[in-house]
Amino acid sequence: MPSQSLRFKLYSLLSLPIVALIGLWTFVAGHVLGDFFELSTATAVFEEIGDPAGGLVSSLQKERRDSAVFLSSGQPDALRLANARRVTDQAVEQFRRTATGERASTVTTQEMRVAIDAVLDRTKGLSRLREKVDGKQSDRLETVQAYGAITDSVFRLYDQLITVPRVQLYQQAIGLQRIAHARDLISREDALISGAVMSGRLGHEEYEAIEVLAPNRQLLMGEGVAMLDTELRAPFERLVDGADNTRLGALEHEIVEEARLPRDTAAWQEVVTRLGPALDQLLDSRIQLLTGRSDDTAGAIITRIVVVGGLGLTAILVAVIWSVRLGRGLVEELDGLRGAATDVAEVRLPQLVERLRSGQTAEADTSSPIAVTTPTQEVRDLANAFESVRRTAVRAAVGQAELRQGLNRVFRNLARRNQSLVHRQLGQLDAMQRKTAEPDQLSDLFRLDHLTTRMRRQAEGLVILSGAPAGRQWRRPVQMLDVVRGAVAEVEDYLRVNVQPMPEATLTGGAAADVIHLLAELVENATVFSPPNTQVNISGELVGRGFAVEIEDRGLGMPDAERDELNRRLADPPEFDLADSDRLGLFVVGRLAVRHRIKVTLQRSAYGGTTAIVLIPSTLMTDPSGDLAHTHTD
Repeated sequence: MPSQSLRFKLYSLLSLPIVALIGLWTFVAGHVLGDFFELSTATAVFEEIGDPAGGLVSSLQKERRDSAVFLSSGQPDALRLANARRVTDQAVEQFRRTATGERASTVTTQEMRVAIDAVLDRTKGLSRLREKVDGKQSDRLETVQAYGAITDSVFRLYDQLITVPRVQLYQQAIGLQRIAHARDLISREDALISGAVMSGRLGHEEYEAIEVLAPNRQLLMGEGVAMLDTELRAPFERLVDGADNTRLGALEHEIVEEARLPRDTAAWQEVVTRLGPALDQLLDSRIQLLTGRSDDTAGAIITRIVVVGGLGLTAILVAVIWSVRLGRGLVEELDGLRGAATDVAEVRLPQLVERLRSGQTAEADTSSPIAVTTPTQEVRDLANAFESVRRTAVRAAVGQAELRQGLNRVFRNLARRNQSLVHRQLGQLDAMQRKTAEPDQLSDLFRLDHLTTRMRRQAEGLVILSGAPAGRQWRRPVQMLDVVRGAVAEVEDYLRVNVQPMPEATLTGGAAADVIHLLAELVENATVFSPPNTQVNISGELVGRGFAVEIEDRGLGMPDAERDELNRRLADPPEFDLADSDRLGLFVVGRLAVRHRIKVTLQRSAYGGTTAIVLIPSTLMTDPSGDLAHTHTD
């Protein structure tokens, strides 16, 4: 790399804020422009596609009701149905013309075009549906559901059309869309019940359909109203709390509870006749209000573009002038500091570090502070700060080494004391369990014994962190199934752990305690980082290089980068950092794995969670036909 002067570096350094300012200004201006174009696109999309789609839904709702009445009446009004179909055909043609037109193609995304094609494909089935209605080859419920499939495709299209960049506007649009969907469910209920009133009975399947439609309608209405702000929500709240909506809910409840038409069938027609148009009118007025807000937002964005552009350019010019003047004055003063800093960086600090590595004390360094001649007090202070930093770094390095040794001793001593107390407590609990025959007392003692076992594992973790052996030892080989069960017994949520059958395999007694601790830490992580209603599965099998144990949870998993980093740390554990205590269990796992040459790997499970694979080498496995250990020593 070619050499560069201090002047060049200083000006380069001063230019960084300017470049950053230019980049920030460009980003902000581009972001604001992006918001403007996205808002304009969202408005155009709704005008070209949303409006005709809404008209299509309204015409389909009317034709659906008239078709249900036609199928239910002894003397159907064919003219009324024909008029409804003509209006629907006009709405379909209007939607097809605008949604697939040249202007719409410039503002729609691939997802929107797929949703538009889905709506058009659904409308192609209208002819066959109408033939079945005319020939009364379809019952009332089948007809209502067929029309509902078309309107459902329109509402799925609505989900793609709501693309406003402002979160608040987006939330209001989603709320209105859900209310419109609730309105469509009212229309479906009305078609079924109006037809049932005409025929005099409500079929069992129709009752089941209303049993689903009614709560969904109430849920969509409640969620939609809750998502709106105060201005948009107020009229909907009055409508929801009004007599008509309350009466509608009561009639729905009567139908669902008694599985038949309401006693007062005329009340249903009266309520729906008033509530439906009122809801349509409210939706139209609120959509217009939200459109007005979008226009206001677009105007505010234009103002921001002008303000951001002007202020940003002014700030850039000021920054350039200030940087040139500042750099010219500082470059000469920094030349002197450069020489002193070079001496510290290339001579004095390397010598000091070398003495520390050779075992000499930091007090052996008696170099004088950095001294530079400069009229700028801050530059002189910087020189003194270099020296202070050097001395502080030396003291910190020595102190850190002494602290690390002291902490290891503290960990070991405290853990050993805790181990002694826990072992005594386990012995007393065992004696109490032998003397007690009461089931309730035995259950309490068992839970206390399980808690004490977990306390023992925590104490062993501290011993392992200090670099000492855990303390427990088995004299003879141990069955791998018993090792896994012993690990599960040390986990708080052990009831969620499912241990699958394993082949006959035994582990050397000297490694049993550490392998139990290692598996317990992994099982504990699996239970903690997965939903409480899921199971953690443990399986094991003999493989070419030893015995593999798989611990699989059904949690949310972790990002690939984080999992790769944890696998790296498990394979090569770094020096223990007190500040990184969140992954203490995995640090202990890494220590134990390195101690016994066990390979621990974290992978993504088939359920989206994490699978921990523990490969125990063949050197730790023994002949299963040998004597097995049933007791251990501490």
